Amino acid sequence: MTGRIRFGIAAAMATLFAAGSAFAQEKPVAGAVVEGSLKGKTLTFVSYGGIYQDGQVAALKEFVEKSGVTLLNDGPTEIAKLQAQVESGNVTWDVVDTADLPPYVHCGTLFQKLDFSKLDISHIPPNQVGECSVPAMNYGVVLMYKNETYKDNPPKNWKDFFDTAKFPGVRAIDGSGDPTGGLIEQAILADGGSIEKMKPEDIDKGLARFKALGPDTIYWKTGAESQQLAESGEADMVMMWTGRAMTAVKNGAAYTPVWQDWLVVMDQMTIPVGVKDTDAAYALLNAYLGKGAQEILSKTTSYTPINLEAKPEVDDVTKAFLTNTPERIKQGYQQNIKFWVANFPAAAEKWTALMSGN
Repeated sequence: MTGRIRFGIAAAMATLFAAGSAFAQEKPVAGAVVEGSLKGKTLTFVSYGGIYQDGQVAALKEFVEKSGVTLLNDGPTEIAKLQAQVESGNVTWDVVDTADLPPYVHCGTLFQKLDFSKLDISHIPPNQVGECSVPAMNYGVVLMYKNETYKDNPPKNWKDFFDTAKFPGVRAIDGSGDPTGGLIEQAILADGGSIEKMKPEDIDKGLARFKALGPDTIYWKTGAESQQLAESGEADMVMMWTGRAMTAVKNGAAYTPVWQDWLVVMDQMTIPVGVKDTDAAYALLNAYLGKGAQEILSKTTSYTPINLEAKPEVDDVTKAFLTNTPERIKQGYQQNIKFWVANFPAAAEKWTALMSGN
């Protein structure tokens, strides 16, 4: 082999190695932002307003400052508005925070199927990434029981919640809007049903367990009302969002959470079909998933970060209600999303009838 050929081969190998190194460096890292990469560009982020969206914007501050992007905010998220944008071909929302089910219901039609080569999802809790979404944050729906009522024999799970013979008392349930699929599943399980073999007619069986709780059942309409029910001691068991439960305990409510089968809830981060700069939208998403961004989000909102490496500086009560520890992840219950996507309209109609007393 001549020196020229050897040199040529060596040069080719060096080129390949350099290309490989460059490719490796391009692999996204959650939270990483390239300096000046989006200078002169504008992104519109859409969420639900209030403290929550303020916290999300705070979490994205470093991304905005470092990338040079102009970040606009809009909201609240409304699927009808997004649908109108997609159908008209004039999509002005670049990254959208939605509720649990919409990205599954509208995957590929309103929301893009995500290219995970452009996102670092390695630190997200298991089973929380969808084909068209990554979680925006975590919180839970938890059973809170009144210490004075149950003393040394407290409820241990949702089955006990539905057992009024062994655990008498006033129940308070989320009646603020759409049905909670996970809780209906717990009612079906309490009735001896199977979630793996769940059929549409099982919805009626589950809702029958709600009716069987009796006339003193309270269906609260707002998170603030659920918190007040705990702080006043009016209900013996309260289905609560973890943030409201945490605040109630901070305010002196003598209640204890039951963590077994707490219902996993997560808003979803999505990219609509038809955005004008998909790569810029991915850059925002990837920054949002970073450890530092998630610590800021948790510190400002008390929601649980979705990066498992995040260690937010929060007080002890807040820390006790975070849901991302190995123990809490093991205890969590995730609803059968595939079933509820297929059967949500029927479930919503039946739930509305239950709320109206029919």
